[in-house]
Amino acid sequence: MTMNRRRFLANGALTLAALSGGLSIFTPTRANAQSAKVVIKYDWLMSNGQIGDIVAAKKGFFQVEGLEVEFSPGGPNSATVPPVVTGQAGLGQFSDSAQLLLARASGVPIKIIACGFRMAPFAFYSLPKAPIRAVKDMVGKRIGIQPTARYVLDAILLKNDIDPSSLTITNIGFDMTPLTTGQVDAVTGWITNTQALSVIGPDRIDLMMKDTGLPSYANVYFATDDAIDKHSDTLAKAMRAIAKGWSWTHEHPEDAVKLTVEAYPQLDLAVELKTIPRIMSLSFDETTAKDGWGTFDPKGIAEQISVYDKVGQFKSGPPKLDECFSTAILEMTAGDRPKIG
Repeated sequence: MTMNRRRFLANGALTLAALSGGLSIFTPTRANAQSAKVVIKYDWLMSNGQIGDIVAAKKGFFQVEGLEVEFSPGGPNSATVPPVVTGQAGLGQFSDSAQLLLARASGVPIKIIACGFRMAPFAFYSLPKAPIRAVKDMVGKRIGIQPTARYVLDAILLKNDIDPSSLTITNIGFDMTPLTTGQVDAVTGWITNTQALSVIGPDRIDLMMKDTGLPSYANVYFATDDAIDKHSDTLAKAMRAIAKGWSWTHEHPEDAVKLTVEAYPQLDLAVELKTIPRIMSLSFDETTAKDGWGTFDPKGIAEQISVYDKVGQFKSGPPKLDECFSTAILEMTAGDRPKIG
């Protein structure tokens, strides 16, 4: 989805919220039921990025918390924000933290409560004949990038004081062959897309987004201001179960992959087994070893706001930092989230 489309969806969420009159966010599954039903709305199809969530469901971790959870996958034409704002979903997940910043800048009352990936899986891929190992290596090169990700490149170049006119920028799709056929010197895409990247070959050089100087978080869990204020206990139960799912995945990666492919047979077992080490490297690092899975640094979010503001992403002005996140749920689950590095 483009950032402009996200802006449209964010504005649409406000309209839906006004028309709905406010639906119940957390509702019992049956009359007099002890468990509560929580719908989690994702902005993309269920895949390896949600493996810990899927494991939590398959292993009964949500049930232990007294929750009945429904996963609501997204896709190319799916809106993530409206179901959460109207209460049809208790919490949501964005692929990237920038999506929430844009929504908040548009007036949507949602906040980050946890981040599943410590860094965005977005990267630039090149070959030894024209290597791009650092942002400065882009100067004079031909960069193929999806139009929907152009704002990321603009932000990276701004962060590194590089004039966009010093490189050639070409729109491409999600096919990696423009690199292998020599049409461009680099292509972009998600490092977790093992199948698509396989066409580049073993000499592939990766420049991860985290190494460009632009901070980012991915698989960002979010909830409304109202839910955080009034239903923090339920949100904490959901995040506690999800954290346990990620912990179990770290301890039993191959079994976790098998459980996920069982639940979503469209996934390829062999491909996912190759990808799981990368998923773990995105989910756990030295900070999660200290502060637990799901943690994030508000300073990184502040830097994102600053850079995206400079490249003109916030047409109505940047959001206030303290309105973009809440650490309340992380604090409530501090003793339960796995401290793995």
